[in-house]
Order: sequence, then structure tokens, then C-alpha cells
Amino acid sequence: MVAAGDADKGSVAERLGIKPDMVVQEIGWDEDVDDDLRAAIEEHIGGDLLDEDADEVIDVVLLWWREGDGDLVDAIMDARAPLDESGVIWVLTPKTGQPGHVEPSEIAEAVPTVGLAQTSNASVGANWAGTKLVSPKSTKSKR
Repeated sequence: MVAAGDADKGSVAERLGIKPDMVVQEIGWDEDVDDDLRAAIEEHIGGDLLDEDADEVIDVVLLWWREGDGDLVDAIMDARAPLDESGVIWVLTPKTGQPGHVEPSEIAEAVPTVGLAQTSNASVGANWAGTKLVSPKSTKSKR
């Protein structure tokens, strides 16, 4: 494990499954987001994060979400629309004790409603945690 600041941020992009040249969209940016994380991801992908109005097919969506931001189900549905079929959504929420903290149960309840599966969680900075959402594996071959 890398001990210090900047070197560790690159590994955060890798822990989120973000690879160089991926198309990464950011939704819900505000003054409170983790700029170090954003910079590390941009450096790792070799380009800028796309904003909410992007028209491209997206590999990874970073959805910054806080208590009081509205309806999480609607936000995830909107984030899912331009997503590649193998793409992922990271719901980034303030950690426990931070302003805008979202209870994990709120995310867990929203996920099945939008037809996604919650697979893992990660700390993405001093004040932010991420929850990974993916399309569930096909269940057609179970019989």
C-alpha cells in the first residue's frame, strides 16, 4: 500500500475499476465534492470527466449524492440511460458524520427498483464513500 497523498489517489481510480481511456461521466457535482479524487481519475483516464449533458456512451458514472438531493431512484435511472451495457455507476455519498450523509439502506432500497445490483463499497476519500452498482448477471440459464 502506498503511504502518501497523490500516489494513493491513482489507486482509488483503479479500485473503482476505472482504466485509462474509459469514458467517465460525473453527475451531481457541487462545491463539496472531492477534487483530489476527480483530478486523480482525470489523470488516470487521460482526459476530462464528462458532465451531465454528455452524449457519449459512458463506461463509468460517478453520481455524487447527498441527503436532500431528491429522488435517488430517478437519479440512478437518469445515470443509467447513457451507460454501456457493461458499465457501472458509483453512487458517491458523504461518509457517516458528514453533512448530507445518506443511509446505506436508502441506496439498498433504490437499487432493485432500477434493475441494478449493488456489488461493493469503497472509501474514495476522507469524506466520501462509494457504492458500486452494475447490471445483474442474466438469470435465464438457471433452469
